[in-house]
Amino acid sequence: MTSKLFDEIKNLVTEQRNPASENIDSMDAMGIVTVINSEDQTIPGIVAGELPYVAQAVDLLVERFKNGGRLFYVGAGTSGRLGVLDASECPPTFGSDPNMVQGVIAGGFQALVSAQEGKEDQEEQGGKDLMERGFTANDVVCGIAASYRTPYVLGALKMARSIGAKTLMVTCNHREKVTVEVDVAICPVVGPEVVMGSTRMKAGTATKLVLNMLTTASMIRLGKVYGNMMVDLQMTSRKLEERARRTVMMVTGVDYPEADRVLNSCKGHVKTAIVMILADVDAEEAHRRLGQADGFVRGALEG
Repeated sequence: MTSKLFDEIKNLVTEQRNPASENIDSMDAMGIVTVINSEDQTIPGIVAGELPYVAQAVDLLVERFKNGGRLFYVGAGTSGRLGVLDASECPPTFGSDPNMVQGVIAGGFQALVSAQEGKEDQEEQGGKDLMERGFTANDVVCGIAASYRTPYVLGALKMARSIGAKTLMVTCNHREKVTVEVDVAICPVVGPEVVMGSTRMKAGTATKLVLNMLTTASMIRLGKVYGNMMVDLQMTSRKLEERARRTVMMVTGVDYPEADRVLNSCKGHVKTAIVMILADVDAEEAHRRLGQADGFVRGALEG
């Protein structure tokens, strides 16, 4: 007799054997990487089928962000690490408050560098870890679980729903398998992995693509990009300092010394520097215009 959990797991798409890789253990290096690459090439098209749901999630996030809400990614293992990664990259890329997008992983910080597999089974802990971060009904939880069934993630989602918060789910199993109620489910079903059950592979890649879109599209909708350039980046490294100068030069046509001078005069704020130069105003007026335009450079230049 098998257990209920065994029966549940054996039917997951992510736990099936992949016919394309059944003999991969007998292949040479070129054969192995060719199979992996061939399977990876299917992922973007599958993610494309979920774009309407991704767009719905972005609209939800933008509405909450504009009202002071935050996004909390919650996951275990690879899924949790991907959430933490995406969250950690928002401040340097978009100049966002570090609290605006947060990654919560089962097992805490240690799980980022060392597997804490048993922690994913602690359903109640998911909700507790959120509440310890001051989670409120104005925030959004995005549960990440390739299998959809991770107890830690389900616990966080259930707690969020119980207090009236909005919820998202990213999973690589079929939508009808998502048994917990969420506002938007994003389900790129990438099929069996090259190595059975190793969801750090295709499922992980699909998840990373989705998370990239969730935060990037939201930040664009919040005015943190002008054209296709980052204009709210933080000058926290030499590379980012030079990128800021180059961005100002590309947008305005000024030379390197002038871009550097204007950026220094407005504390390194790229948006302000662009408006100062193109509208021929001082930093105070540029700040005022940006405020009136909700942070959008185009609006600030028009007004």
